[in-house]
Amino acid sequence: MNRNLFVATVGSLLIGAAVFMFPPSRGSAQTRTEPATLLGRARQASPTPTPTPDVQTSPTPKIDDPNEIIKVDTELVNLNVRVIDRNNRPVNDVQEKDFKIYEDGVLQKIDFFSRSEVPTTYSIVVDNSGSMRQQLEKVIEAGKILVDTNKPVDKTSIIRFVGKDKISIEQELTTNKSDLNDALDDLYIEGGQTAIIDAVYLATENLEADGKARGNDDRNRRAIVLVTDGEDRDSYYKLKDLLDLLRESDVQIYVVGLVGDLNNEGGLISKSPQAKAKAFLELLASETGGKAYFPSSVNELPQIGRDIAGELRTQFSIGYIPTNDAHDGTYRNIKVTVDDGPNKQKRIAISRTGRTAEGGSPVLQKSNQTPVKP
Repeated sequence: MNRNLFVATVGSLLIGAAVFMFPPSRGSAQTRTEPATLLGRARQASPTPTPTPDVQTSPTPKIDDPNEIIKVDTELVNLNVRVIDRNNRPVNDVQEKDFKIYEDGVLQKIDFFSRSEVPTTYSIVVDNSGSMRQQLEKVIEAGKILVDTNKPVDKTSIIRFVGKDKISIEQELTTNKSDLNDALDDLYIEGGQTAIIDAVYLATENLEADGKARGNDDRNRRAIVLVTDGEDRDSYYKLKDLLDLLRESDVQIYVVGLVGDLNNEGGLISKSPQAKAKAFLELLASETGGKAYFPSSVNELPQIGRDIAGELRTQFSIGYIPTNDAHDGTYRNIKVTVDDGPNKQKRIAISRTGRTAEGGSPVLQKSNQTPVKP
């Protein structure tokens, strides 16, 4: 064979093999640009992994093993359920047989049930805008009371927020109470337009990332304790974005709404700023199976801190494998009921109201429209 022809042929084969083994990367999808400093202290750029070629191997002969464990891809849905009586007092003496769980109206079989305390991972998310100036000292006191109730395995983070460009993790998730108290003491008031939705959205992402890092055996209860006046003025994310995320997550939201200084006069067809704020905060709590508090005085805050600590630890953990096992990203309504107690005592189960199934979740797109205010 002609030498030049031989070299050209070998060169073509080598180039073809390289293209096969190292295909050109696809253009990445355009992503929405987030505000520059959102949770900037916690976010670090991840190194880009070097692509490795697929190694072709001969198939291993299949050997039937009677002791082989076959794993089935199932989606266990975990619910944190509070039970109260007509007077909103917690009820703890409830048996597994007393509960019923419905998903989209279909009764589900309970596969996991626990009444014991489980480790709690939660974030204290505090509004530091100017409207909170008179309340911050008592908020810090209540935060310390809550932290003091932590068990050795509980983890807490402190998140401070004002506008969408001033949201920061003052203390990452930790079991160290001294570090948490120091972070609370370092909170300070600053001018700016409040971005409540952004703060809750990013706090939820942070808690969910911690849960995923724990793996499939994670049984930690995750929660957000949000302290704010409830008036969102400057969020990048929309309320719908936040609700979509919460429906994919397993995070309860406990709200302390200091709405007393907001205008309570509405129009003929519109709610007052105070009523809008309360409705927004109550929605976040009810959607996630949490609870909203609206103190009439800052002097109530320390006791509210104790109440939230008790609420987090007097719950039932219930899990089920849904009969609808389609991983289609659709929203499923959830309803938990509990039988009446002795002497026809009325018992009310409180849990999140729905979930989004795995798979097929729509990608959030940036909108040019004016943000929807809660």
